[in-house]
Amino acid sequence: MPEHGGNLRDAMRRYGAHDWLDLSTGINPHWYPAPPIAGNAWHRLPETDPALAEAAQAFYGAPRMLAVAGTQAAIQALPRLRPPSRVVVSSPSYAEHAHHWNQHGHTMSEAAYSELDAAVDRCDVMVICNPNNPTGAQVPSEQLLQWAGRLAARGGWLVVDEAFGDTVANSVAAQTDRAWQGGGALIVLRSVGKFFGLAGLRLGFVAAPLPLLQDLENMLGPWAVSGPAQHVALAALNDRPWQQAMRERLVQEGERLQALLATYGIRSSGTALFQWWPEPQAEALHEHLARQGIWVRLFPRRARGIRIGLPPDDAGWRRLEQALQLWSQP
Repeated sequence: MPEHGGNLRDAMRRYGAHDWLDLSTGINPHWYPAPPIAGNAWHRLPETDPALAEAAQAFYGAPRMLAVAGTQAAIQALPRLRPPSRVVVSSPSYAEHAHHWNQHGHTMSEAAYSELDAAVDRCDVMVICNPNNPTGAQVPSEQLLQWAGRLAARGGWLVVDEAFGDTVANSVAAQTDRAWQGGGALIVLRSVGKFFGLAGLRLGFVAAPLPLLQDLENMLGPWAVSGPAQHVALAALNDRPWQQAMRERLVQEGERLQALLATYGIRSSGTALFQWWPEPQAEALHEHLARQGIWVRLFPRRARGIRIGLPPDDAGWRRLEQALQLWSQP
């Protein structure tokens, strides 16, 4: 399987026991306070609550959505819903997209964000992370819709992974029920885990035309999302005051992280939840931070660089700054 952040056990095996500061993911460290779970939620089979889809549609601005066990479930299933196709995945990107499109008879290639416009006319499916993970790069929604139309004209798909899209106003989810000439589809993936800091729920949503959502639901089977996950997510998706306050907080903390890195000569890009930069000494910096008990995401190959998430508290900010000070000393 592709490597991911959050693999703190790997850090412990390699570097030993620390009071680890895990900054290796882009998950909000200030998670939504989950409400109490009713006892029968653990007893009953988890029938899908229609209120959950309604709350998701209101929050994400999509006409219809399907709840899935994390967007990972959709990433693994979508390649099995098409015959062999020419697929282009934006690069660098979340590794699971290319990994799974490459496994089901498709002809898969990758294209840098600057090359995507030219690549639209040579593929049947294009997959884009927007904002991108790990770089934070974004494609304007108007451009995405133009590409979706070009692909749809020959029955193609545009798959837009908006897992980190909750702090920016650039979603195309509202257009996912559009009847495109040619019969193609715009598919949008959204994650509860990142913005709400609830990755352990394993809950995401897919916005797409109804027939495609039905095919996806049939493939994933019954009881795809646990009852407790539905209960917690329903509260989170309906809590507008928490959402507004958290957006403001995350934007401020994202700017703080970028400014802190700039203090030590690091020019980074990213989102409110993480920063990334190309780093010539990526392995050495990753090793240095690990020796300080700070776990960040190393990209050692094509996207050679470092991605770092938000510290959870003042102590975490101080530890990170002290480690960067040590790194910058001659």
